[in-house]
Amino acid sequence: MNTSEIADVLKLTAQLMELHGENPFKVKSLAASAFRLGKSNLSLEGLSEEELTEIEGIGKGIASKIHELQTTGKLRELSELLSSTPGGVTEMLSVNGIGPKKARVIWKELGIESVHELLYACNENRLLLLKGFGAKTQEQVRKSILFSFSNKGKFRYAEAEEAAQELLEKIKSAAGVETASFTGKIRRKCEVLEKIELLAAVPGHVSWEKLLMSFPVLKKTLEISPGQVSFSTHGGIPVTISICQPEDFSGQLLLTTGSKEHIEKFHIHIPDKKPHSEEEIYRLNHLPFIEPEMREGMDEISWAQKHPASALIEMHDLKGILHNHTTYSDGINSLSEMAAFCKELGYGYLGICDHSRSAVYANGLSEERIREQHKEIELLNKTLAPFRIFKGIESDILSDGSLDYEDSILSTFDFVVASIHSNLKMSEEKATERLLKAIENPFTTILGHPTGRLLLAREGYPISHKKVIDACAEYGVVIELNANPYRLDIDWRWIPYALSKNVMISINPDAHVKEGFYDLHYGVCAARKGGLTKESCFNALQAEKISDHFSGRKILQKK
Repeated sequence: MNTSEIADVLKLTAQLMELHGENPFKVKSLAASAFRLGKSNLSLEGLSEEELTEIEGIGKGIASKIHELQTTGKLRELSELLSSTPGGVTEMLSVNGIGPKKARVIWKELGIESVHELLYACNENRLLLLKGFGAKTQEQVRKSILFSFSNKGKFRYAEAEEAAQELLEKIKSAAGVETASFTGKIRRKCEVLEKIELLAAVPGHVSWEKLLMSFPVLKKTLEISPGQVSFSTHGGIPVTISICQPEDFSGQLLLTTGSKEHIEKFHIHIPDKKPHSEEEIYRLNHLPFIEPEMREGMDEISWAQKHPASALIEMHDLKGILHNHTTYSDGINSLSEMAAFCKELGYGYLGICDHSRSAVYANGLSEERIREQHKEIELLNKTLAPFRIFKGIESDILSDGSLDYEDSILSTFDFVVASIHSNLKMSEEKATERLLKAIENPFTTILGHPTGRLLLAREGYPISHKKVIDACAEYGVVIELNANPYRLDIDWRWIPYALSKNVMISINPDAHVKEGFYDLHYGVCAARKGGLTKESCFNALQAEKISDHFSGRKILQKK
């Protein structure tokens, strides 16, 4: 099992332990370890229990569970919990708004043991009989179930990437395979996909049987058809591996990578003369080369005619990490730990944006705790120089569009990320009006996750993207591309419009644990799909330029 799959098993175990009322300290410890592992890029393969305990955040108990998973492929404790829990109750935990405690109440007090029963109960207003469930909660649960049903069989890119990479390496090393690549949606790095697709160049004399012997992972749920093998990963993600002759590889890769719209809109065909590369195929079609991420059938050709492929943002272009949380609010790592790790990764600055006072659920900062944090930042800036920590806050946008601190407090921050976290059920008019007022506020530096969406879990509130982007252009506000793989918000499809208005995009991880910095990778994937260039990426600026920008905003605030 890879690290991501192990993290999922530990998370489910923690949820079921809480569902059954087990020791809350053990539950919290296990959940925290699962969260950390889910954000890490560590390989746990082949590590002994002793070696596992040397990893930060993994104690003896967690190490034992991981080792059991690595050696047996299952966890006895989870098996016992699953055997004493109806499958439908376990499924309820995936419904947005239903945590282990609520699921337990629904199960024990109403006798509901499936998501379909739960939907029926919502339609019959039965949840209103339960303590802690109001009409709003019931409606949220109902909509979440319907949303979940509509997204059945879909997976976030981050869920599929690690397993896909593992498979690709195995295929490339298989006897007889000349080369192999991702293709389809996973090669385009789509934020949501239905399956993992790979293409392998295999000479005609190599049989599938020999190929399959090279990696036993394919033994289960295997379906073989001419030129194709299908199966599922441990996590249930469908996989399709197609094969072709080596001389057909470039052409097949291009045809299977691009969306149908991309291939048809630009009339791409494969010349009779076998081309050696995708670049050559585009050239023979009298088109500029299009990076795989952008092959969606939108405006990628006009973008490529104006920019070299190298203009697209890359990970190494990012100079700092803005919008991060610490133990001052709902983060797992301390301020000093976040800063030290950020510096260790080679970045030049860190923006701390703990939650503001309205976010009571996230231990939002009081005025006194803001002053305490600012003093610690000042001390750390002296010891970590030239590395720089910027004083920020994620200030809640209230229902009327105002920020939740007085101007005298907002002025103490270097920058402010303004975000909506409450009262998410809004019409497009109301949501847009709320955002526009926040954007007009001279203290707003960055607009955080503009629609509040959670991919495959919660629809974002509807907004007029054009009006919001136009306002950001008018007031000099940067728009966040929240890199958390559950968000990826602003949607990449609106990046071209933002760039046309000279609005800068900041790729922010919204990290609540230091390993969350790695989520920048997913943000860069989405940003590239939208054609974001280094010049238009806010946190591709050096610390001095960022500081100058913040200082310029301060001058505007005083006018």
